[in-house]
Amino acid sequence: MGQDLLEIQPPKELRFTFKLKKQSWCSVQLLNNSDHHVAYKVKTTNPGRYSVRPNIGVIQPNSTCDFTVIMQAPREAPADLQCKDKFLIQSTVVPAETTPEDIKSSMFSKDTNKYVGENKLRVVIVAQPNSPVVLPTNETLQAEPTITSPILGDQENLPPEHMVTTKEVKVTELANYVQKLSSPEPVEESKLANEMKELKSKLTVLESNLREAEICMQKLKEEKTVKFKEREMLQEELVRLKSNKGGRRVQVGFPFLFVCMVAIVSMKLGYMLHSW
Repeated sequence: MGQDLLEIQPPKELRFTFKLKKQSWCSVQLLNNSDHHVAYKVKTTNPGRYSVRPNIGVIQPNSTCDFTVIMQAPREAPADLQCKDKFLIQSTVVPAETTPEDIKSSMFSKDTNKYVGENKLRVVIVAQPNSPVVLPTNETLQAEPTITSPILGDQENLPPEHMVTTKEVKVTELANYVQKLSSPEPVEESKLANEMKELKSKLTVLESNLREAEICMQKLKEEKTVKFKEREMLQEELVRLKSNKGGRRVQVGFPFLFVCMVAIVSMKLGYMLHSW
């Protein structure tokens, strides 16, 4: 019954051409052979490695729908190019007014009475022409040809509970991805490493300059505090001098008592001199 709902091309395998440090992708076509609206959902055992765009949708009766599976850029070649990743495509009949935003995980639950179709695809990785791949069995270099046509194989058992739904990505991002595929090759690791070292060196210099600026600001704050205290002391001294000037009288000349004593002594001396 699942085959009656959807016909999938390729039917059994997803083939990715191995490209070191470069993304690869393949397209999957879904054909709705029924007279009903069919909702589909794509799951994978390795959601961190693949992106499905879009991973959910609604197919009208006797119509087709395509989605793209993108494999992230590998950093090293897997042993013998073996891959155990798998995909599961679930399908079920939905009302005609159903939109992709209305699709819920509960629609594909087997606990409900309605039928849920399941189609399983395994991942196959092939090497580019004239691309050496290290085989650990004989430690020699061997080049495998690229096969573009799908090869039929036995469908492997894949428990749905081990699947994890991939994140839904907007269809508009597919154009950006295709444009990225046509862009030049990424920068080599050695160049990136040199740029990272240069950035770290610049960052160290900036941190050193920042510390020096902080020290200078601290010194300026201390000098400002000292100047402020000296100013307060001068103002207090000025106020004290003004208060002393207002409370005391400045005496000019000799005191009156001193003048009287000098006069008396002078009179006695004059009398004694006159008596002699």
